[in-house]
Amino acid sequence: MPTRHDIRNVAIVAHVDHGKTTIVDAMLKQAGAFAAHQHLDDRMMDSNDLEREKGITILAKNTAVKYHPKDGGAPITINIIDTPGHADFGGEVERGLSMVDAVVLLVDASEGPLPQTRFVLRKALQANMPVILCINKTDRPDSRIDEVVNDTYDLFLDLDATEEQIEFPIVYACGRDGVASLTKPEDGTVPADSDSLEPFFSTILAHVPAPVYDEEAPLQAHVTNLDADNFLGRIALVRVEQGELRKGQTVTWIKRDGTMSNVRITELMMTEALTRKPAEVAGPGDICAVAGFPDIMIGETLADPENPIALPLISVDEPAISMTIGTNTSPMVGRGGSGKGADAKSAVKDRKVTARQVKDRLDRELVGNVSLRVLETERPDAWEVQGRGELALAILVEQMRREGFELTIGKPQVVTQEIDGKVHEPVERMTVDVPEEHMGAVTQLMGVRKGRMDNMSNHGSGWVRMEFVVPSRGLIGFRTEFLTNTRGTGIAHSIHEGHEPWFGQLVTRNNGSLVADRSGSVTPFAMINLQERGVLFTEPGTEVYEGMIVGENSRSDDMDVNITKEKKLTNMRAASADNTENVVPPRRLSLEQSLEFCRDDECVEVTPEAVRIRKVVLDQKDRSRTASRAKSGK
Repeated sequence: MPTRHDIRNVAIVAHVDHGKTTIVDAMLKQAGAFAAHQHLDDRMMDSNDLEREKGITILAKNTAVKYHPKDGGAPITINIIDTPGHADFGGEVERGLSMVDAVVLLVDASEGPLPQTRFVLRKALQANMPVILCINKTDRPDSRIDEVVNDTYDLFLDLDATEEQIEFPIVYACGRDGVASLTKPEDGTVPADSDSLEPFFSTILAHVPAPVYDEEAPLQAHVTNLDADNFLGRIALVRVEQGELRKGQTVTWIKRDGTMSNVRITELMMTEALTRKPAEVAGPGDICAVAGFPDIMIGETLADPENPIALPLISVDEPAISMTIGTNTSPMVGRGGSGKGADAKSAVKDRKVTARQVKDRLDRELVGNVSLRVLETERPDAWEVQGRGELALAILVEQMRREGFELTIGKPQVVTQEIDGKVHEPVERMTVDVPEEHMGAVTQLMGVRKGRMDNMSNHGSGWVRMEFVVPSRGLIGFRTEFLTNTRGTGIAHSIHEGHEPWFGQLVTRNNGSLVADRSGSVTPFAMINLQERGVLFTEPGTEVYEGMIVGENSRSDDMDVNITKEKKLTNMRAASADNTENVVPPRRLSLEQSLEFCRDDECVEVTPEAVRIRKVVLDQKDRSRTASRAKSGK
């Protein structure tokens, strides 16, 4: 069959923070994608604000470099897909793999294969793709290259790789310095026999198969990603499998439900480095962007009008975590950060507080996010949103908050399944790296959450690696407690491991809440009196309302408190007048920490300026009645 030797399509997959985006930066620079005068940021592919802030890749993105072989041959276009390393964004990984013919597996020279390495590698092996192993960060002082290579071989065997897949080439690299070599360097050093990524490029050309096509086959192009443009409208990113796409051509658009319609391609663009440039034609194996399809969705097919043949839809793993997202129902809805003054009046105009606006935004998210589901609930102003993990849902909420939405977010729950008449819940494989002295604390923490230890290894450097299988709901709220118990030194990563029978009741938070019993402003006088009762979350001057949670109680039950109490001012001199007391700085909770803190009867109010935790039922008397009914069993 004919082969296109002028193109290669490859995805770079790895665990979080193993250097995917950094090595793509170096490839772009060394391939001459930028002029000498251009200013270049680090991690150019992480274009999203949240990606830059959190230091992780959230969206799969593609770029293309033109590589000029050293033997003087014709230039070769290498399409590179930069995928997320976090399993919560697994839908992005699966989508990225549908566009390529091979993968580069990047592994940290010190940390070795971790849970997300297993996740992304399993997806690549299931797709029967050849793998190139790249050992990155060889210059780390704690690197252990031989052990990491052996661990990777063990991982391939564990995932039932074929003999061809296990015979993978190995490249040793330092992505930050833009150096790669086929010869193993000493631990903790940069490869010395090379000064560029030339060995990496040549390995890609040698081991990534060139696209093969049938000259007689009709047009088939797979929609793998979506984008939007103010002038062109919705843009579909497609990989051409067979035939050719041309600007102005009429094609058959085969939708997810099987219906077809003929549509004209108004614009055709090819990616060069980080920009899209107009093109006239795209052939088999090309990854291009097309416009002219107002409602096209991921997984659909563009085909030949005379012989339309649909390609298989992109399938993703089932969601494991859900949370309820609804409109803001608190007394401070639409009132800005302080709830006072002219700022509040202008804030109301820019707020997105209606159910219609929230529903439209969730529907828009479904267009580009194949791993998300939105279900109706009993309430017309709230929806159940299901996703891969807590982080993926928290990222969605954070994006909506920055767009001006005010939301009420319910406590994250697990999505159960019924198998053979029994309820099964999602479980995670958690890999924990901790110093030896914290091993007992982590084991105890996992025991409370019904975690089962599967494996333990000691690398001899004072650190222990433990593997647990633990129910997903046991990990909701785990991270904060884990970092506290290991004094910030522990590293924990988890990955979805399937479903197991219901583990029973879990009690992960032993402390109750301090709940405001009236509206008003927080006073230093009240905080000084209350800080002995627990840890406070609010600062002096903060507006609170009845039912809002202002701190964590030192005991297991909830306590209603007056945090707006003022000191009575009289002309009598008190005996304690000269005593000075300091307000303990409050604990500031991020959005993720607030979601972790929630109990079943609590939710999180999210606005562009503030994140507040509150009771679902704000009225103190109503909560008391509900609690007494629950105790009496009525």
